[in-house]
Amino acid sequence: MNYRTFLLFGAPGSGKGTQGKILGAIPNFYHFSCGEVFRTLTPDSELGKIFLDHSSRGELVPDEPTIRLWRQNIEGAERFGRFNPDTDTLILDGIPRNPNQAKILGTTLNVKAIFYLSCPDMSKLVARMQRRALRENRLDDANLDVIKMRLETYERETKPVLEYYGADLVRTIDSTQNPINVLRDILRVIATV
Repeated sequence: MNYRTFLLFGAPGSGKGTQGKILGAIPNFYHFSCGEVFRTLTPDSELGKIFLDHSSRGELVPDEPTIRLWRQNIEGAERFGRFNPDTDTLILDGIPRNPNQAKILGTTLNVKAIFYLSCPDMSKLVARMQRRALRENRLDDANLDVIKMRLETYERETKPVLEYYGADLVRTIDSTQNPINVLRDILRVIATV
């Protein structure tokens, strides 16, 4: 299957989850957050152990379990009628997380645009993540050393995904704006694609 897809892209704390939840509430859009799904796994399951092991150090979960989790969830969403690939558009948040994952998903995703939520001020990202840790009880956002490692991992491993897809698909959006203005900028692009 070749899914019509928009990617929400940016560093941890850039607002991907916020925008994804809003877009996912619009009819014919289906939001999938890889990190959210990983955080719902039970700690004693195979994938839950892998996630906890890597996320506690600020590292990305390896490609194979990440892609497996994604496929299981998308297939489940199709089976239970939450996602209809014939009429719905995928809004992906947190996947692909590196160029290899983008390559693996190349025949599965028909990427129409990448919304790069840019926040050049890393201190704002850190502050957002720390607030989120308190509000949502997210252990991967609570420790400053883990946050710094996550941001370094993003720069080193995830940001090259933008180059993989190429500049023609990337739409840079200032994520330091009010969330409603970020949404406005995203919707303007969606309306033209």
